[in-house]
Parts: sequence; structure tokens; C-alpha cells
Amino acid sequence: MQQQYYDIICRGTEHEDMLVILQFLKGMVGNQFSFLNYYKEIPVSYDATLLNVDHEMAEFSVHEYQAKAIGLDHCTLIRAHAKSSVKDDLIAEAFYVDSHKNRVVLCKFGYVTIRSDKRRYVRVQTDHPVLVEIVLPNGIQKGNVRNISLGGAAMSVMSSDMLEPGSEVKMIIKLPDLVTNTLTMVEVAATVIGVKGESSPFLSIIEFSTDQKSQQLIAHYINQRQIEIIRSLKYIVA
Repeated sequence: MQQQYYDIICRGTEHEDMLVILQFLKGMVGNQFSFLNYYKEIPVSYDATLLNVDHEMAEFSVHEYQAKAIGLDHCTLIRAHAKSSVKDDLIAEAFYVDSHKNRVVLCKFGYVTIRSDKRRYVRVQTDHPVLVEIVLPNGIQKGNVRNISLGGAAMSVMSSDMLEPGSEVKMIIKLPDLVTNTLTMVEVAATVIGVKGESSPFLSIIEFSTDQKSQQLIAHYINQRQIEIIRSLKYIVA
């Protein structure tokens, strides 16, 4: 799981923190915990029941989709429990995952703050090409959207020229309709938040200024993409 979703917290050494967490978990057998993973930017979050704690490992009964997401990430985030004296969230590595039996065994627990819970908008990863044209004073630069939300997008571009942080641009996004297999042109005003990378392709982060029409078109694509992503999770073998 990418660290963009959380910040690591150290209260002691890694081992000391793990022992404190395990001691807490031993008194919580039979209780439910809220797990969180991300699959193609979509949150996968179901309650899990703690079954057993032994040999620095904890076994949980989980939802099938959660097990599959944990199998892909090789870890999971656990939201802070109301009964915990420490209000930090947790992270744990996956030692064993079985989506058929809905079981996971976790180890190497640590403290984190889940940063992604503070997101204002649902974000989706684009598997199909989503092309974009950025209108610049010296011409049009083409790009490819990597992920998108109602608030903005991350896109690959071959040149970072004229994409200085804070600059305002006009964009034409060619959103595919995943049902009718057609393209919808969506024009939006945007502000460049930043550009990452030392060489092409660069990753440009932009923030939208949408009107009602463009917002509805983007929301329609995001809803379709969410459904497609969740359906694909069903067929993953883990």
C-alpha cells in the first residue's frame, strides 16, 4: 500500500509499539475493527472480527473483498478503536490471506494516521485511456489522466513547460462512457498544483474549477468507474 494514504507514527521503537498493540488486541478478541484498503483508488472498508492473538500475530474474520484487497496490498490499515487508550490508527502486514475462508492473519503492527480519510472527493484510477488536451499560450499539450475526482486529477504529460504551480489552464477531458463506448468532451478550468518527476513523462497534479454541467459529466464517469472497479475486485483470486 502506498504511503500517500497514511503517515507513520512512532511512540517507542517499532518492536515496543508492536508489543503494546498486541497486548491491547489480546483483550479485544471477539470485537470488531474497521479495516481499510484501497483498490485502484477506491476505498475497500468492512468490519473485521478479531478471532485470536498468538505469537505476535492476530487472526481476523474479514469480508471477502477485504481479504482480496489485503492480498494485493500485503497489508491493511485499521481505524483507531473506540476502546483503545491510544487514538492512533494502525497498520499491519499480511502473514496469511484466504479470501475463500474469509480469514487473514496479520503481523508487524504499528501506529499510523490515516491521511486518506480526510479526502473531500472519491478518486478513481483510470484503466482505460482518458486523454486530455491542455490549452496553453504556445499551443496544446496532450496528456493522459491517471486518476480523477470531482476536485481534480493527476495526469501524465511529456513536458512540464508552462505548467508551473499556481498557473491557470483550460483543459478538455475526453471522458469515455463505459456503457455506450462513446466519448464526452468536458471543458474545465484548472489550476496546476504541482508537477512531479525529473524526466518525461511527468506527473501533473491539477485542481478543477467546474461548473454544474462539467461536474455532472465527471461525476457520471466516476460513478461508472466505481462500479467497474468493484466488479473487477470480485474476480480477483487471493
